This record gives sequence, C-alpha cells and structure tokens, in this order.
Amino acid sequence: MSEHHSKEFKKEAVRLVIQSGRKIRQIAEELGVNIWTIKGWVKKYDKEARAELISQGLKMSPEEENRILKKELADVTEERDILKKAIAVFSKKPKINMSL
Repeated sequence: MSEHHSKEFKKEAVRLVIQSGRKIRQIAEELGVNIWTIKGWVKKYDKEARAELISQGLKMSPEEENRILKKELADVTEERDILKKAIAVFSKKPKINMSL
C-alpha cells in the first residue's frame, strides 16, 4: 500500500535534510518514511527548497546560509565530476582486435 504525502510534507522533509545537518537516514526514521523515498524528494525539491530558504535569508543565520551554500556547491561539484567521468568513458574509441 503506497502512502501519499502532501507536497508541503515532502518540502518540509527536504528542508529538514538541508537545514538540520542530520543524516537522511535519521530524518527518514523520525518521519516514518523510507530513506529512498526521502532521497527522491530531495532530488525533486532540493533546488526549490534551497531557493526558498535563501530568499528568506532574514530568517537564517549567516552560518546556516553558508552551510546551505556549501552543500549546494558540493552537490554541483559532484554532478560536474560525474559528468566529466561519463564524458571520458563515452569519448574513448573502442579497441578493435584485428587478429582473428
């Protein structure tokens, strides 16, 4: 049986992941939601949640905003590195063995 959560619930879970500094596993247990479900929500709502938090910057301490921005930079850096590796793999010419 599949549970359906409101968009607000999902965004709040993502906000907890972003702001709390706790592991996704811990937040998933606290909310009673599968860890992979929360990871999916983070993937879907992460950028939107970060933009909302930053736009409400008056409610965040500089340390919180800095932590959020560092996390976003780390995520983008990881994505870039993955893409670089993928390009290297797909750019290699296949080796053809001519000795049959």
